[in-house]
Amino acid sequence: MRSRPFVLLLAAFVAACSPSNGSEKKGGGHPGMGMPPPEVTVIAAQPQPLPQTYEYVGQTAGSREAEVRARVGGILLKRNFEEGKPVQKGQSLYAIDRAPYEAALARAQADVGAAEARLQQAKRNAARLKPLYAEKAVSQKDYDDAVSAEQIGNADLKAARARLTEARLNLDYTRVEAPVSGIASRSLQSEGTFIAGPQVLLTTVVQVDPIWVNFGIPDNEQADLQREAAAGRLELPKDGFEVQLRRADGNLYPRTGRLNFSDVRVSASTGTREARAELPNPDGALRPGEFVRVILNGAVRPNAITVPQRAVLEGPQGKFVYVVDDKGTAQPRPVKAGEWAGKDQWIISEGVRPGDRVIVDGVMRLGPGAPVRIAEKKDEQKKPAPAAKK
Repeated sequence: MRSRPFVLLLAAFVAACSPSNGSEKKGGGHPGMGMPPPEVTVIAAQPQPLPQTYEYVGQTAGSREAEVRARVGGILLKRNFEEGKPVQKGQSLYAIDRAPYEAALARAQADVGAAEARLQQAKRNAARLKPLYAEKAVSQKDYDDAVSAEQIGNADLKAARARLTEARLNLDYTRVEAPVSGIASRSLQSEGTFIAGPQVLLTTVVQVDPIWVNFGIPDNEQADLQREAAAGRLELPKDGFEVQLRRADGNLYPRTGRLNFSDVRVSASTGTREARAELPNPDGALRPGEFVRVILNGAVRPNAITVPQRAVLEGPQGKFVYVVDDKGTAQPRPVKAGEWAGKDQWIISEGVRPGDRVIVDGVMRLGPGAPVRIAEKKDEQKKPAPAAKK
């Protein structure tokens, strides 16, 4: 009977020493106890001047498109240009039959000679009657008629000379010239056709040097640009935007130009404001009608903050980044991301202050308030940032 209490005491001691506690079966201790903080890399946010570019779809057009029309009517004898080839200002494009206008010129010259002869006769008569009138040898009427005849003869001579000038012009107009230098389009009339005058279009000459590029700027983007400039977050070029073109094959056109027109009106159908750039095109490499990408250079963000794209996360409330606070913990920070800067950089307009340590790598293992260990500081902001694209 004495051995039974001893056995029970021994069993209680063994149970107390056995690792059968429920909390120890589940792992025991504080969750994560003994695990080091996750390692992250950060960048120090620093403001820097950042070139800003804007890119739109445009179409080239001739800086001048002149219609070629004959000023006089007649039979079209010859076409003096090659369709689709360059022509120079003043070059003969068409020849109209000159014979009728040469005859009209000869008739006008004869009329001038006759008018000059009549005027000389009237002058002699007036000169002969003047001393006779002074001595009362002829009547007042005879003298007045002589003076009037001289004046009429002078007027007739001026009219004849005007008709002579007109006849010479008409003869010159039988040579239809190019009004501007450029590329001649297809001829709309063939040799042997009767041309009725200016109402008949013969062809068109398009001036391609310089060449124009027409494009539209969305009204909301224009408003954003003006708002950013008014807030001091964007500096616009004082001399206007410099313009580059990216052609359909992806290559940049080697010459640059300037923005030379921006309409104040907004198109009701497209919601854009028409704009136009002018570029040199001496070798005719650009042809009217090409679709190109118009790149506007010259704007600068004076104090832009950029972060890599991988540092920006998307949450229920929008975009945010993790920053490391003074306690060494990761804290989420809502941000407002603007345009792209290069291939993998966001421009952060709100939410990140200069000097903030933004976590770049390791963000997927974090939660709000999690302690972190900074592995390496990569101040990517000190690298020259590429131009931001709209």
